[in-house]
Amino acid sequence: MPRSRNTEGAIYMSLAMAGFSASDALSKSVIAYMNAGEIMFLRGLFTSLLVYLIAWRMGALRSWRIVLEPMIIFRIICEALAAVTYITALGMMPIANASAILQSLPLVVTFGAALFFGEPVGWRRWSAILVGLVGVMIIIRPGPEGFTAAALLCVAAVLTTAGRDLATRSISPEIPSLMITVITAISASFFGALLIPVLGGWQPVSANALGHLVFASVLVLVGYQSVILAMRTGEISFVAPFRYTSLIFSSLLGFLFFAEVPDSWTLVGAAIVIASGLYTFYREAKRRVSPIAQKSAPRAPV
Repeated sequence: MPRSRNTEGAIYMSLAMAGFSASDALSKSVIAYMNAGEIMFLRGLFTSLLVYLIAWRMGALRSWRIVLEPMIIFRIICEALAAVTYITALGMMPIANASAILQSLPLVVTFGAALFFGEPVGWRRWSAILVGLVGVMIIIRPGPEGFTAAALLCVAAVLTTAGRDLATRSISPEIPSLMITVITAISASFFGALLIPVLGGWQPVSANALGHLVFASVLVLVGYQSVILAMRTGEISFVAPFRYTSLIFSSLLGFLFFAEVPDSWTLVGAAIVIASGLYTFYREAKRRVSPIAQKSAPRAPV
């Protein structure tokens, strides 16, 4: 059975979340020894080299003048802000907690898709996404002590990542995804370099830390390309909820590498989030089948 474009978009989004989660874990492992700007610079540098070679090999490079397009510029700015705020937050809180806050992103993206692109979002899908957000709130259980600098940085990352994803949808489909990835990686490295002196200056880089960042750069490349394909393949309002899968990946990585064990409330919230994503998938499948069934139904005799 052939996959729908929405199903393909969901697969790409899940792959992107796996790549980003693993890259975040590697970045978290070295942030005690260097600042977020240095991590962005080195990780972006390696990613830029890799993706440039791939794009060149596949003939995906285009005129660099496309960098001057408004949506490309907006996407670059959002990507840089999202990276620095999230990497900084990772150094201040468990990776699962940071990922949990980031799970509110589908709600923001869906709202933006309905507002700016007029995508149809039925009340059932809205309800499923809102239920997913309730699950996230159960995980982080915000109280007076919950609104820390780290939490606020994660909220900023949510807003800027949503802006990046919406901008991606507005970019001309004639521009290859790999070219967008090249521009994104180079821009992230450039902004990281600018932030190094602001965030405390250059710190010595050990061979172990360098190896972590090289591996992280490969995973970032996988994430960049996959999220671009996801946002350009399916409907944003359907694809976006599959960001919830990053909660699974981040929790698992946090347990394996940082001994961060989720408590019972976190597990309950995660179950709600996953269930809401699965229900969204079910509603989309039913929505696609319904018009076909209506067309196939025999007409009453006149």
